[in-house]
Amino acid sequence: MEKRTEAPRPILNVAKYLRSSSSGLKNRQGVLNGKRVDYFKGKSAVKALLKESYGKLKEVPKVTSENEACEVLQEVLRHAFFLRVERSGSENGSRNKSLNVTSTQSWGKDQYYVWFYEGSQLMTILGGIGLISIVFAAVLFPLWPPILRDTVWYLSVAILSLFGVFMALAVIRLILFIITMIIIPPGIWLFPNLFEDVGFIDSFIPLWAWEVPKKKDKVHEDEDEAGGSQNPNRDLRTTVEDGDEEEIYEDGNKKEN
Repeated sequence: MEKRTEAPRPILNVAKYLRSSSSGLKNRQGVLNGKRVDYFKGKSAVKALLKESYGKLKEVPKVTSENEACEVLQEVLRHAFFLRVERSGSENGSRNKSLNVTSTQSWGKDQYYVWFYEGSQLMTILGGIGLISIVFAAVLFPLWPPILRDTVWYLSVAILSLFGVFMALAVIRLILFIITMIIIPPGIWLFPNLFEDVGFIDSFIPLWAWEVPKKKDKVHEDEDEAGGSQNPNRDLRTTVEDGDEEEIYEDGNKKEN
């Protein structure tokens, strides 16, 4: 804590940036001394300092290359905003890795670091104040003016009624689709965009539409035409998460480097 308070303003700003959502730094959940903590991989922090959002910040060290980013992060590490840790197996059967602080504190892109800096607590404080205010106002509901209580009552009834209409509409469109799928396939959807990621008005346009059958993957069609032979390694895929390569097999097992 003392090292963090002695940190220069530019280094503190770097730590604040990495803790903010604008950095894009993906924190993971781990367990350190029985307490759940956030940690990250070194190369993820390097990428965050090379983003355009970091270049727009004021009063921060200039970063134009990975080497400069590593030097800045080494300085942040020196002031104990985060510390290097080693990962071991999951603790108590949970998916969170068990972490241990290493005796050698140095920066490396392939190493893991646990946060000891929480960042700005303004939103947490405001959220707590807002929650207490809502609870306090609900407790004093009998003392509200009659006109205000009536307004809240009618508003709540209107919201519940709207929710009921929406649920009834979802059931009706499903029943209609099942009936039309049997009588006149491939079936008709009422308000086909109702559950799509569109605006409120667009959710009800058009009024109805035919069900669009999903096209079979051309690659799979070629394999079926060839006699159903498949590449035994087709179900093996590689994903990259924060620089960690993970092999995910067809049976659901995952191998993490």
